[in-house]
Amino acid sequence: MQIIDYNDSWQSALVSLWEACKLTRPWNDPLQDILRKQTDQLGKFVLLVDKDTLVASMMIGYDGHRGSVNYLAVLPDYQGQGAGRQLMAYCEDYLAQIGCPKVNICVRDTNIQVLDFYKTLGYTPDPVLVLSKRLVADN
Repeated sequence: MQIIDYNDSWQSALVSLWEACKLTRPWNDPLQDILRKQTDQLGKFVLLVDKDTLVASMMIGYDGHRGSVNYLAVLPDYQGQGAGRQLMAYCEDYLAQIGCPKVNICVRDTNIQVLDFYKTLGYTPDPVLVLSKRLVADN
């Protein structure tokens, strides 16, 4: 398996991956999220592929203060085999190389499996709340 930069030839497989991992929501258009990420100058948008199969995806962000991870998704048949760990190691190395001091990850509090995954990687909850305000309605 290898990590590659996202390109549009993977678009339909990527949306299918996100749907299989239950990451899509009616209020977030995944195609718009893909387009928005492609304008990001400080982050990365990477895929993990096994020959012609899209195995996993990850959006890495950096705002000059904190790094972030979004759309980390691993094809259900590949979960538990190290794909998520491989992408997170890549993320942490990338962010450390550009001087990022800390990574923040948003996970739905009902997603116990993913919370457990991050815990095994050394991530712990911070005593903060995530606040949000929609500026653009996708739907």
